[in-house]
Amino acid sequence: MKRFSVYLSRPRRAFVLCALAGAVLAGGEAKGEIQAGASVKVITPNPLLPVSGGMGPTHPAREKRGELTARALVFRKGDVTVGVVALDLLGFPSALGDRVRAKVTRIPATNILIGSTHTHSAPDCYAFPDGKGGHTGDLAYMNMVCDKAAEALNEAVDRLQPATLKIAVGEAKGKIAYNYYAPDLYDRRMNVIQAKTLEGKTIATLVNYAIHPEVLGNEVGILSPDLIGPLCETIESQAGGVALFMNSAQGGMVTADNRNLDQPSDQARGYWKDARSWDECLRIGRLMASEAIRIVHDAPEQKDPALACQAKMVRFPVESPAMWAVITHSPLKYPHNDDHSVSARVNLVTLGDAQILTIPGEALPNIGFYLKRKMGGKHNFLFGLTNEAFGYILTKVDFQSFPRYDYVSRTSLGEMTGEILIENALKLVEEASHAER
Repeated sequence: MKRFSVYLSRPRRAFVLCALAGAVLAGGEAKGEIQAGASVKVITPNPLLPVSGGMGPTHPAREKRGELTARALVFRKGDVTVGVVALDLLGFPSALGDRVRAKVTRIPATNILIGSTHTHSAPDCYAFPDGKGGHTGDLAYMNMVCDKAAEALNEAVDRLQPATLKIAVGEAKGKIAYNYYAPDLYDRRMNVIQAKTLEGKTIATLVNYAIHPEVLGNEVGILSPDLIGPLCETIESQAGGVALFMNSAQGGMVTADNRNLDQPSDQARGYWKDARSWDECLRIGRLMASEAIRIVHDAPEQKDPALACQAKMVRFPVESPAMWAVITHSPLKYPHNDDHSVSARVNLVTLGDAQILTIPGEALPNIGFYLKRKMGGKHNFLFGLTNEAFGYILTKVDFQSFPRYDYVSRTSLGEMTGEILIENALKLVEEASHAER
């Protein structure tokens, strides 16, 4: 094969080498640097729809406070792309999530994590059967949410740019959350990821914390993201960029601390009257925002952060008649198996020195503590109600153990749900550990 050579003078060679270096740096993927992009789309129904707090009747909404949103954050490094979407909804089943994934072709479907903030002041997206041959959802609204979530993801991909990452975990201080069943048994740790441009402008801030956003609840006639709206708005006003919230292991029952502590309703059992007001949403959301900004502020920038994503389909037996009725009678046609089970995707994402594990429902806090303790990251995140939202997740020793666990047991898939989740989650963690060696 004939070889060709081109002679360049020394100044010309220097110019070409600089141009090539600039092209490599600008290419992002050629350099292997981390990239990030974010977007927000409004999913507030117009006109307003009834709101849902779970299985059972919905309640009409007379007004709204804040906007329901779909908030997307996408990371890319080399040939790995991971997308995260946070929806201001009670839950978002995979029957809808797969519709979103089908509309986002630039991210592998298994790498798209779709979670719900779990506000109790948004329309039903489960299409719960009403026992009369109908259901409590609005299918047109659900289609709109799917479209907007896909738009947010696609726009976030369009906005990908070289980024720096800061990741931190710290105790969130102040009157934010508590465990309604046992006040002091909850995870005070708040996890934060912040992506910035190379010039230092915030692209996105992700807050991961365990809390039920049910200050208002579904019976007060207000459609709202609850405390999550003020949380995101405050972070965006102070830090810039897009803010999003991913819930954690908030089952049984880690909820917003809107107690009026000077007004006990049953002092012996530890019950208080609570403040179901928008002002209380503002107080808690803004406090969470200030704590998130404080926690991440002094975190060091991650040097050449890794990005990887694993996925595993996990089969869960369905023992609950109520849950099986939702699965088999909802017009969403939930996928299910012939052996009276359902399958849900569990993801493990490595991002810098953090690991992110998804949970397809509402895990009790003891499961959350255990998983975080066994995970392999310096900072360990749990994204609850992500990829699926199959009720409460208890260990077998908690299942139906106390009268206070009657409700969470009835709205769990079954006694072994927690054990199956833990076993499969730790397999993913082990596989990730082997891959890093």
